[in-house]
Amino acid sequence: MIPESTLDLSQYDNINEYQFNENELLLQYQKDWVADESPLKIAEKSRRTGLTWAEASDAVLTASKRRSAGGTNHFYVGSNKEMAQEFIAAAAMWAEAFNEAASSIQEEILEDEDKDILTYTINFASGFKVQALSSNPSNMRGRQGNVTIDEAAFHDRLAEVLKAALALTMWGAKVRLISTHNGWGNLFNEIIQDSRAGKKRFSVHRITLDDACDHGLYKRICQIKGWEWSKQSEIVWKEGLLKDTATREDALEEYYCEPKQGGGAYLNRMLIESRMQPAPVIRFTGSPEFNTWPEHLREAEINDWCKENLLPELEKLNPKEQHAFGEDFARTGDLTVLAPMALNQQLMRSIPFLVELKNLPFKNQEQIVYYINDRLPRLMALKFDARGNGQYLAEQAAYKYGQRVEQVMLSQAWYLDNMPKLKAAFEDDGIRLPKDADVLNDLRAIQLVKGVPKIPDVKTGQNKDRHGDAAIAIAMAYAASLEDVVEYGYHAVPKGYQEDSDRLTRTIRTTAGFRRGMI
Repeated sequence: MIPESTLDLSQYDNINEYQFNENELLLQYQKDWVADESPLKIAEKSRRTGLTWAEASDAVLTASKRRSAGGTNHFYVGSNKEMAQEFIAAAAMWAEAFNEAASSIQEEILEDEDKDILTYTINFASGFKVQALSSNPSNMRGRQGNVTIDEAAFHDRLAEVLKAALALTMWGAKVRLISTHNGWGNLFNEIIQDSRAGKKRFSVHRITLDDACDHGLYKRICQIKGWEWSKQSEIVWKEGLLKDTATREDALEEYYCEPKQGGGAYLNRMLIESRMQPAPVIRFTGSPEFNTWPEHLREAEINDWCKENLLPELEKLNPKEQHAFGEDFARTGDLTVLAPMALNQQLMRSIPFLVELKNLPFKNQEQIVYYINDRLPRLMALKFDARGNGQYLAEQAAYKYGQRVEQVMLSQAWYLDNMPKLKAAFEDDGIRLPKDADVLNDLRAIQLVKGVPKIPDVKTGQNKDRHGDAAIAIAMAYAASLEDVVEYGYHAVPKGYQEDSDRLTRTIRTTAGFRRGMI
């Protein structure tokens, strides 16, 4: 591993621990990878260690066999066209080296959902093929064969691609994930951590720059380039790679399989799940027909829906606990999420339920917001997303609930001030929220963007129809729960009041029937 204080590698003496044979095509770690017959296997690796090249050899060996000998198709899914070309070229080289009867590289056109996709294919006499596909999950429908997902951590839709690939394993296909890291909270790293914890069945291979060089990587480079190898030249070569990397954290991630804590998700999956508990996420989607109804009919329908779905949850709330409220607004594109939050005597903050609204008219969203907040015991503060169309609902809520409402214009300054507090609540075990996959994914969508923890300007969720909506609503509710709010309430004069009671007379004259206190 890299020393804490320096990138100088001269202290390392265990270079080339394994015997290097220049006549063998594969290095030992490449052989170990190919020899692993696990149905699911994953490699976290340093950059440019030749593992994809070794994977191409396995693809050729598999596709060139007859079915009775275990042959099958092999599909390669890279993150760009250049990777696809490189893999197919390597497969063609291996086919020639193995003297397997194979066609030349063929270009084929696949009909995609949005556009035609160019693919590269090598057909074998066995009847099977090695084919490079695009990263669109739909391209794997109706296919059967092994799948390699390369640079997996950098796929925009890794969850969907993996879902499609794993479906092929029902009939004995094998799935391989290969990648350098891209942040601690990345799905690729989560699969590795879950596999090591025994939660998933992936066999895990870890190949750092030191591991690869111990097996002869730099000697192989010298052999191909015609350079003279020496221990000192290898040290200098390593040191140059590491020093040329922007930061020490980048070097550890790129070459030593240590994902950056600052990259990827701001909150890691394990932390989020540990703070989840059974609680409902109540959803309503406005249909085109419903949205054309007259307003009084829509209002009646929503009122019935609130009574059936929201009132039972509101009646469960502890009347002695304080409550806050957070909201993230959307009209058609994303979701409006409403997040009430309870604060108990031990200062534990919990979301008793969430409400998700999709494609619902402004007036009906306003109706649901009022239905909830009118029934929240000891309502402290409310924070609303006031960007764009959300300003209408935030403004109306401010008219109704007064100074307790903050109309938030989300900005980098707001994120910087509030997201670290939310993260601290997770780390300090001070928050509880509904156990729900969409909520989890929304919270994982928070990322450090140029040092600011925020939701990037990209769609989230499996169907790309969210934008971290639940995460924003929860962050709003948590920020509202931190507010110091003064509560004013009217208290009736007690029965049996005597006009000659000096104490009560003074109290009434002084406060006009109102008492003031902190919530």
